[in-house]
Amino acid sequence: MNARAIDRQPGVAGAPGALGDLGSHVGILQKMVRVFMRSVSSVAGLVLVALFLVLAAVGPWIVPYPEDARGAVHLERKLQAPGPAHWFGTDEVGNDVYTRVVLGARISLWIGLVITLGGMAIGVPLGVIAGYAGGALGEAIMRVTDMFLSVPSLVLALAVVGALGPGILNAVIAISLVWWPGYVRLVQGKTLALTQEVYVEAARAMGTGRIRIVFRHVLPNALSPVIVKASMDMGTAILTAASLGFIGLGAQPPYPEWGAMISIGRNYLPTWWWYSAFPGLFIYLTVLGFNLLGDGLRDLLDPKSRAT
Repeated sequence: MNARAIDRQPGVAGAPGALGDLGSHVGILQKMVRVFMRSVSSVAGLVLVALFLVLAAVGPWIVPYPEDARGAVHLERKLQAPGPAHWFGTDEVGNDVYTRVVLGARISLWIGLVITLGGMAIGVPLGVIAGYAGGALGEAIMRVTDMFLSVPSLVLALAVVGALGPGILNAVIAISLVWWPGYVRLVQGKTLALTQEVYVEAARAMGTGRIRIVFRHVLPNALSPVIVKASMDMGTAILTAASLGFIGLGAQPPYPEWGAMISIGRNYLPTWWWYSAFPGLFIYLTVLGFNLLGDGLRDLLDPKSRAT
């Protein structure tokens, strides 16, 4: 009986080794948690992101005026200052700003997830193909990527939204279509480095197929920088969508989206400051939280950063 067969049988020599591997993985995980918890900024980012996720999850059940997110009109209480009845005040038609800001968290979460996952779904496969296959195909992918990277993503998104028309769905589609080049460049560089590793060369020498090498050796080892970039991109995607909403190309009233709320509220500054101040504060805290969390994950998952 060979060693591989022994490792598969419970209760023989292979089992303690498996338990030892499990113990080592648990030890590594505990060490990573300790390193992460020693960073005040990383913990602060984690807390902000956790609060944002909780707010997005339970928001519809904790707001006092849910009908205000659907375009209700209460002119008798318009532009009231923050108080016990309306914690964040009211807007120009009497809607509760607190209700609209809280419900806007779920919309912002949806925006960030769709844009980030869409960029990853397009960029990661293209980056692996460009880095591992190379040749004319890889060169063509990278030249198209460079062309997209040469123009700011917000400018490209504006052009796409201008063609599709204003609206939250069109804004998300437009941003997703211009979000992938960063992932292509990141994964392509990581793949080029990994293909020179000894274990990849050994897999090739043993006759392992390309697809198996990619999914077993290249892609798992390229995930760390992708995870870090995705955590930071969540905040940037939310900010970009809010920017389109601010200039009138994103969510349209009465949709409770933070950027659109700031766009309308700026007309009432500085007298009725709360209208735009609270949505802006929530954008700031959300983007800050994801950026701090991304920095912490980068220091944790990148051995070079951790060593320095």
